[in-house]
Amino acid sequence: MPNRIKQQYERSLLEFFNRYSGRAFKARAISRELKVPNRDYRRFRELLKTMAEFGQITRFKGNQYGKAVKPILVNGRLQVKTQGYGFLIRDDGREDVFISQKNMGSAVHGDRVQVQVWARQAGKLPEGQVKNILERRRDRVVGIFMEAKDYNYLIPDDFKINRDIYVSPADSAHANPGQKVVAEITDWGEAGRMPSGRVIEILGYPDDPGVDVLSVARGFNLNEHFSHVIENEVAKVSQDQTDHEISRRLDLRDRLIFTIDPEDSKDFDDAISLIPLNGGNYQLGVHIADVSHFVAPGSHTDREALARGMSVYLVDRVVPMLPEKLSNELCSLKPDQDRLCYSVIMELNPSGDVVDYQIQETVIHSRYRLSYEQVHQLINAKDLSDPARAVMTGSRLAGKKTGNLTDLGSLNTEALTQLQQNLNRMLSLSQMLLARWEKAGSIDFDAPEPVVRLDGNGKPVELGIRPRYESHRLIEAFMLLANRTVAEHMQMIRQKSSMKLPFIYRVHQKPSQEKLGKFTDFVHAFGYDFDPGKKITPKKFQAFLKSIHDPRHKTIIDEVAVRTMMKAVYTTANTGHFGLAFKMYTHFTSPIRRYPDLMVHRLMKAYQQPEPVKLNGRPTLAQIADQVTDREILAQEAERESIRAKQIDYMGHHLGMEFDGIISGVTAFGFYVEIPEFLVEGLVSVRDLTDDYYIYDEKRWQLKGESSGKAYRLGDSVRVQIARIHREMRRLDFTLVSESGPYSGPKAKKRRKKYGRR
Repeated sequence: MPNRIKQQYERSLLEFFNRYSGRAFKARAISRELKVPNRDYRRFRELLKTMAEFGQITRFKGNQYGKAVKPILVNGRLQVKTQGYGFLIRDDGREDVFISQKNMGSAVHGDRVQVQVWARQAGKLPEGQVKNILERRRDRVVGIFMEAKDYNYLIPDDFKINRDIYVSPADSAHANPGQKVVAEITDWGEAGRMPSGRVIEILGYPDDPGVDVLSVARGFNLNEHFSHVIENEVAKVSQDQTDHEISRRLDLRDRLIFTIDPEDSKDFDDAISLIPLNGGNYQLGVHIADVSHFVAPGSHTDREALARGMSVYLVDRVVPMLPEKLSNELCSLKPDQDRLCYSVIMELNPSGDVVDYQIQETVIHSRYRLSYEQVHQLINAKDLSDPARAVMTGSRLAGKKTGNLTDLGSLNTEALTQLQQNLNRMLSLSQMLLARWEKAGSIDFDAPEPVVRLDGNGKPVELGIRPRYESHRLIEAFMLLANRTVAEHMQMIRQKSSMKLPFIYRVHQKPSQEKLGKFTDFVHAFGYDFDPGKKITPKKFQAFLKSIHDPRHKTIIDEVAVRTMMKAVYTTANTGHFGLAFKMYTHFTSPIRRYPDLMVHRLMKAYQQPEPVKLNGRPTLAQIADQVTDREILAQEAERESIRAKQIDYMGHHLGMEFDGIISGVTAFGFYVEIPEFLVEGLVSVRDLTDDYYIYDEKRWQLKGESSGKAYRLGDSVRVQIARIHREMRRLDFTLVSESGPYSGPKAKKRRKKYGRR
């Protein structure tokens, strides 16, 4: 198209759109209005695209064009679904933006992106298109290495990455087809073009021992090892228990202090003590490993701890935040060894009110390293005349040495009785605290957790649900109280100080009206009515969840309730904790495995000086809060995926077996069934519902047979058989045991011929 003609069309287009301001047109309709010859139409259409790219006009959804308007650009994180489409989780917390696969460009799941938002359709989420990629979440991808005739490529494990990765022969590192490898991305490419990468690590074949979880770890860019620089730095750190250091601390080594943790724990960052006082009061001590004493701000170890954010507990390994010498040795509150702590010592009256407290640097000497199972056995033991028998009953590890687990069977009756009495007092106090908080509206999301037992080769030999004992609740109650006390103490310091003293809070916003509406519809499908009213409160939510007594429904509704809640985050702005019904809250009790707790220790020490010292530096405290929030989300995803990998491995050895399950989700392509005893979920596809043609009823959360009227609803009990295992996708397919064969009704045949199976 000659330049003169092009300029003429540009002027005509601008005049046209000014004349029809507020309207949008397809390219063909515009060409007819402007009488563009057919021979020029292709170049005319390209001109429209170019003018839209340069902002002279606006391109709307559906390839329609109109007068230039200022684009609405929003930032957030891209969350992609396995079906290919995704959502922008906005930084400003407003409702999500739908992003179709074709509008993602080269962005992939987890990237921080800038999206242009289009006008919404009535009743639907706003829709948009990725315009800029602000930050790549990953620079490495794990997948299966493949060879084609003319090139090599990688099929990503993560099905949210919907493009294969091109690998040149020179960059293949001699990987064999079918092996799991890690590829470093050298070029993410553009929409419609394969990204490029080079193989930097060969993990092994998918069925090799440990490769499944190692693939998860590498897929989330998790590394159990630390650099030589960090290891050398940590090697120079000493216990530093000099007379001077101990003399300046509160010495609690003569007190009955002990830890309670899972049987297989190696790092112990919290210990507890309880002393009865005159008048019926108690002195509760929560003693936390003083990690800030050993990790200097800005050191290599500190910067790496911040980059990791927190320890990640995969199903067969831990990816620690701190090197082993710190996490398992110097900082760990091992029994029979002096350790430096930061303690919250609270005096409580018989009603559970904190009437006095002190937060001090201390030195302790833990007497026992107990497991939750041991404490459960000891609290419930009736006869301690034979200590070994009393604590071994019902626990496969109690009474034995597991690492440095205390051998209760070796204690004399007097020591065991003293410990039991102390634990029973602790139990009564923790139950009183939890009852008070529940009355105030605290929501107990005590959802069951899956557990996988592995053999020596890392193969899953048993699936189940992690047992929950009163000992778990005991520790949780004391940690919650310590965290809240620290937050309230910080608030008092800030009010007294003339300086602006920033702090890290753990906050939890109330659920949005949109999420509440979806939750209300969800539980209505089960036959329950939930009316949050104009103002949702923790107490309303708590009361409803407590009213669900049907065990078939309770687990699923609790899980959806957790997802309905906003994500708890770290922030420098205190807005309270909705789920706990606390006005202020922080994290103080786990500095070995969470970076925000380490920062809270540093802040408290600085602010508790006679003249508070303000910590300045880069990154800022707000940036640290954002960073660890992102790392927490990643850690949770990785932990879930590692469990899922082992669950799928286990179920793969039980093909054809039948189980009773509950329908936990319904979609247009089938319904999900959860096996309650394993907490394993699989899909029953509509392709396998061969007795009728099923139609999806979104409002009633059901699939209903067109001819038979048979319906599969949310919460229904069904019996299923394991039909297919998709190891790479970590997905499981079920078929219904009761299905009787293909349906041959005329309506179903007609629909299948027209639309095919859904």
